[in-house]
Amino acid sequence: MDLGLEQQTRVSPSLIAVNQILALSSQELQEEIQHELESNPALEMDERKLCPTCGGSYKGAVCQRCLADGLVSKNYTNDDRFAGNYSDEANYSEPANNNWGEEEFDPMTLVAAEMPLSERLLADLATTLDDKDIPIAEFLIGSLDEQGYLSITTEAVALTFNTDEAQVIRILEELQQIAPAGVAARNPQECLLLQLRFLQEQGVNPPYVEAILTKYFKALGERKYGYIAQQLGISNDEVKEAREFIKKNLNPYPAQGQTGQINGVRFSSGMQQVVPDVIISFVDGEFKVDVVESKRFFLRISPLYRQLAQEMTQTESEAEREHIRQYVNRAKLFLSNIEQRRQTILKISEALVKIQEEFLREGVRDLLPLTRSNLASHIGLHESTVSRATAGKYVMLPNRKVIPFADFFQKNLNIKDMIKEMIENSEQHSSNQRLTDQEIVQILDEKYNVSIARRTVAKYRGQLKILPSTLR
Repeated sequence: MDLGLEQQTRVSPSLIAVNQILALSSQELQEEIQHELESNPALEMDERKLCPTCGGSYKGAVCQRCLADGLVSKNYTNDDRFAGNYSDEANYSEPANNNWGEEEFDPMTLVAAEMPLSERLLADLATTLDDKDIPIAEFLIGSLDEQGYLSITTEAVALTFNTDEAQVIRILEELQQIAPAGVAARNPQECLLLQLRFLQEQGVNPPYVEAILTKYFKALGERKYGYIAQQLGISNDEVKEAREFIKKNLNPYPAQGQTGQINGVRFSSGMQQVVPDVIISFVDGEFKVDVVESKRFFLRISPLYRQLAQEMTQTESEAEREHIRQYVNRAKLFLSNIEQRRQTILKISEALVKIQEEFLREGVRDLLPLTRSNLASHIGLHESTVSRATAGKYVMLPNRKVIPFADFFQKNLNIKDMIKEMIENSEQHSSNQRLTDQEIVQILDEKYNVSIARRTVAKYRGQLKILPSTLR
């Protein structure tokens, strides 16, 4: 019989749980927290009072979202009451008085909140309209049907509110500006034109499409390509190309959540902002890093369960004591895992800020070559930990631009910036000259000593949302 000992490496369930929490994005973490709150009675979340105007959370008696525009305080600090130090039992108690002052700016007001489309539209409109226009805006939003169209005429709305139709149309146009492209249109033609204008703002302007949608929408539906071609002085094939663009990239049902992509320009009926997991700000000459969820919620052990755990005696049955122990320990482990996730992401983010400081100050031309393996060695973590902590997550830079963590590790961002600058400069100085991909290859080689293939330039150009030279 072989009595030799065999050494095996086993991964504990707690380590698996930590890694699973670490891999979650900020939005996914919220879903996981909600699931845990529903299934564990020993875990509680501190509910914050919400502003009825914009849906933002109060701090004291004032809504910070409504005060945020232009009220960035130099005295903003990372308040320990919401720092997310969940592993310490002392921090399970109620947060202290939350009167932060009326001119204190919460960076979380910049983050897109998950809310129904109607609430988000009203919250955005409330920042641009006068108070007297809000009831009309609410009525218009409430009159959107399931496909996203306005189900009532502006004339009827004007009669309802005893006002001029021009005022209703002005508010509707404001709504169409902030709504997902195509939503709040009065008919399919207006819906498609709204989506097209959104794409035009992103630099996508296909030939003849706007003219066809504006003047020959009915003829297009009747497939009268020869008539349209004759009226516009173009070929039948060009009309068909325009039709294919409309069919492929515009959506007559804007509220059904369909998405598309045109030469790198992504759009969707939801037009949801990407929610950052980390916010990097510049305060008093120094960079400051905040992990988002530490400011989004305050989790704690239920005071009732904490008291029961402390006062357990032999008077309770073994089943009752096991119930209390099980749920309290599960809640403590969950809070500890969230705190470990926060600390890991914070450690990685702070290291990135130090390494890529010139990138944060000056832009992508100063982005240093960096791999996840290099960063892991620098901060004493395993490469897989860095990968889990950064995959699928986003960072808000001091200029409020939201980028994926992956951008810190992309060595080609500076090349993309060169390509973008080249194209913009050439088109500013000449309305007729459009640099081709091959010409860009030559300039990169001659001016910047960068050698890349033409197909690589085409790929980078697409990622920059820039059309080919023939379509610009």
